[in-house]
Amino acid sequence: MSQKKFGLNTICTHIGEVKDEQFKGAVSPMYLSSSYEFLDVDVKRYPRYFNTPNQEHLAKKIAALEHTEMAMIFGSGMAAISTMFLAFLKQGDHLVVQNTLYGGTLNFIKEEFPKYGIDYTFTDGYKVEDFEAAIQPNTTLIHIETPSNPLLTITDIEGIAKLGKSKGIFTSIDNTFASPVNQNPMDLGIDMVMHSATKYFGGHSDILAGAVASSEVHMKRIWNVGKNLGGSLSDMTVWMLERSMKTLGLRVKAQTKNAMKLAKWLEQHPKISRVYYPGLKSHPEHELAKSQMHGFGAMLSFELQNDIDALGFQKKLKLIKSSMSLAGVESTMLSPHLTSHALLSQKERDSVGISNQLIRFSVGIEDVKDLKRDINFALDKVSH
Repeated sequence: MSQKKFGLNTICTHIGEVKDEQFKGAVSPMYLSSSYEFLDVDVKRYPRYFNTPNQEHLAKKIAALEHTEMAMIFGSGMAAISTMFLAFLKQGDHLVVQNTLYGGTLNFIKEEFPKYGIDYTFTDGYKVEDFEAAIQPNTTLIHIETPSNPLLTITDIEGIAKLGKSKGIFTSIDNTFASPVNQNPMDLGIDMVMHSATKYFGGHSDILAGAVASSEVHMKRIWNVGKNLGGSLSDMTVWMLERSMKTLGLRVKAQTKNAMKLAKWLEQHPKISRVYYPGLKSHPEHELAKSQMHGFGAMLSFELQNDIDALGFQKKLKLIKSSMSLAGVESTMLSPHLTSHALLSQKERDSVGISNQLIRFSVGIEDVKDLKRDINFALDKVSH
């Protein structure tokens, strides 16, 4: 049967398995060897070449989920995105990049691109016309992130893809917040899709990994840079990631359902001044999100009223964890100005709307009533 006919959960469960030909086990065997035969073999395997049996097969699962020809697994999300950038940008080239995006990506661009002689422009906004206005004669790549971290802004994926194609410019997207469960950018014309696989792909807060998926032509270009930079992933972690991804569809759908309920509840809460979630009708890009997403995701952010101590609130939470990362089965909260965007100046954070009262909420699979009770308990403890 063609893979194209498989449903989401079938792909998560079965595509990318390493077959146990000897014992017929239900679980993929783990190949921990760093040394493989090179005489009289079709494929010369080496961990840094991203082609050990576990690496190769898991990449097929990710490609199937993102509807691409190929994919690669990396040691982290930053290893994935930096390799992708350096595969398509060289000295004298120009990048147009969204102004609302993950702080680590933003910091990489600002810290490293000047060393390579690569120019860049952050857009004034995240509409298609903002990207078009930033294009220069030497623009080679447009990079977007939607939904964005941490304000959940929504960018028109198909519009950006069409803009890139009309100008002969490559396009890429960070699809981490949506996951392939809720969004497939390749179907909308984007050239390359990357993920921090640490997040929803792993889903249990115990894996650090990254991924890029694209056409065979583009992935060969990324592989050529990747094998030189050496950002591959150990096969033990690859095996753990493949195991975790079997429940990706189940986890993310449950988390997405919870997030919608909590976003509606928080929007009506007297101690919350604003909620950022694309599933709410009050979100400025709600209709756009409906047109390009299968679900609105499990990430949301909200701003506490000014008289509430944001850090004190997080310290009083009993069930929801205060955590640097996101997307695990357990719910977590953090202050972006102290974590994901701490490397930005106060002026830079103010310019993109990241206030000190902003809380990023990664919704887990717990019972919603218990999460509501925990939030109310913490708010009551810090309210005047």
